Amino acid sequence: MKSEQIIPFGYKSTSVGPIPIDWQLIKIKDIGVISSGTTPLRSEKKFHQNGTIPWVKTTDLNNSVIIKTEEKITDVALKETSLRIFPKDTVLVAMYGGFNQIGRTGILGIEATINQALSAITVDIGFVFPKFLLYWFNLKVGLWKNFAGSSRKDPNITSKDVADFPFIKISLKEQIAISNCLFQWERAIAKFDTLISFKELRKKWLIQQLLTGRKRIPGFYAEWKKHSFESLLTMVKRTSEWDDKELYNLISVRRRSGGIFPRESLWGHQILVKELRDVKEGDFLFSKMQIVHGASALVTKEYEGYKISGSYIAVISKDPSILNIEYFNLCSQLPFFYHQTFFSSYGVHIEKMTFDFESFLTLGIIIPPIEEQKAIAVVIKKAEKEINLLKNKLEKLKEQKKGLMQVLLTGKIRLNT
Repeated sequence: MKSEQIIPFGYKSTSVGPIPIDWQLIKIKDIGVISSGTTPLRSEKKFHQNGTIPWVKTTDLNNSVIIKTEEKITDVALKETSLRIFPKDTVLVAMYGGFNQIGRTGILGIEATINQALSAITVDIGFVFPKFLLYWFNLKVGLWKNFAGSSRKDPNITSKDVADFPFIKISLKEQIAISNCLFQWERAIAKFDTLISFKELRKKWLIQQLLTGRKRIPGFYAEWKKHSFESLLTMVKRTSEWDDKELYNLISVRRRSGGIFPRESLWGHQILVKELRDVKEGDFLFSKMQIVHGASALVTKEYEGYKISGSYIAVISKDPSILNIEYFNLCSQLPFFYHQTFFSSYGVHIEKMTFDFESFLTLGIIIPPIEEQKAIAVVIKKAEKEINLLKNKLEKLKEQKKGLMQVLLTGKIRLNT
């Protein structure tokens, strides 16, 4: 028997959950005008070339204020198509692209046009605070799944679904108070985002300078020497005993030096090619099929004992007194290293090229003495640690904002207006 929901005193039950009795549940069509845009013909250069008018697509939506767009259209496109310019504070909602896209939002911080995959909602600012509507959509993004329906593989929503989407009618003063409170967290989040971007650029600059010898750490003056990769690296193969009843934890390597990530764990009987290898902390992995896209990485302690498939090559330093493997991992992030792996791969199309490890071993690299390698690795590791600490703080701020949205936009906590 299904238990009844307990409604707190001073609240009433609605389709979106309990809300204060002085709040009213209405629909988006009750608060504003819903419009959409179009895509000017791509074949018509006069619509796109040297455009100056912002044109918003789904990928431009950031669930926050939109101040720039990836593409722009021309005045000719505006005159000869059904496009129109929407004012600042127009709230946008994505309608197409499946569950990962529908319900994405944005609010115009600039005047802009939009494509046909978006709904634009313009409201009477004397009745609805636009930023409050944006926060409401962001909180209730999961509701779009109830509206989505399509014969296509990816579910979509329509402008009618947007019109029928629920909204809470509360006083404008309370909307503004709630929005201002949440905006304080948004400002802090934006500051951390900017700081993290700056720190990541600084780390990239340090790698470029320190690993090319353009900048030296004080106290190190010895000459750098060239070594072949064959003299520096040795391949390791730790084949696992196969068991169809064992659950295997697998890892892969991201492109563009994005590091290692865990794949879905699979039972032995689910894996077609019955050959996996163990990895250890300090192994350096090359993806045979993705190395031309920068798919290489160092195995860290958290992935000790995970498995890789035969599509990866694992190497270690042949002589740790000559090559520090953490230093080598940093070298793998340089354009120089990307070029070397490209030259050591074969295939008619970049997406189907295969790494020839034997050819790679014949190439070489200029490196400093081991003590300078270690010092460089320490400097970069400190920079990475600082970035990770900032990212952790950023995630905490995002969680705090999410919690605030939950209590403020449902009336569990009321602000003094």
